Amino acid sequence: MNIYIKQATPKNALDLSIMTGKLLQEIMDKINRNVFNFNQEETQKRAEELISKNLYFAFIAYDNHHPIGFISLYESYALYSEGAYGTIPELYVKPEYRSLKIGQQLIEAAKKFAILKHWKRVEVTTPPLPQFDRTLLFYEKNGFEISGGRKLKITFE
Repeated sequence: MNIYIKQATPKNALDLSIMTGKLLQEIMDKINRNVFNFNQEETQKRAEELISKNLYFAFIAYDNHHPIGFISLYESYALYSEGAYGTIPELYVKPEYRSLKIGQQLIEAAKKFAILKHWKRVEVTTPPLPQFDRTLLFYEKNGFEISGGRKLKITFE
């Protein structure tokens, strides 16, 4: 294996959209609910646009030039966080590469980026528990701590 991580550019939008689809499908399969509307082409266009505008940042893990995982971040703002902070909306590693510390390497890339951006914190929400208890443990092993609550949403058409 020749594993390396690089920051995504708009040219990586296809790979990001494909892996996002796999991530969302995995979540839906585990919770046995269809909770995401995923369109690969729309996701690819959205990734291109958001990366181009520096509103979405991603780091892709490669094995010999083949994408095997990614982590994404965006900048958020809140009074409680003392200003700007980062949010991780997606982290995915292909199943055959899990337990090889690829996720940990992606988290480290995100932490370095956060420091460069002068963010005081990075937040992440896990997929539903208990189906994703291992995901929660992964984040805790990588320095995250529970800060309370659950992620809720309301959607608009």
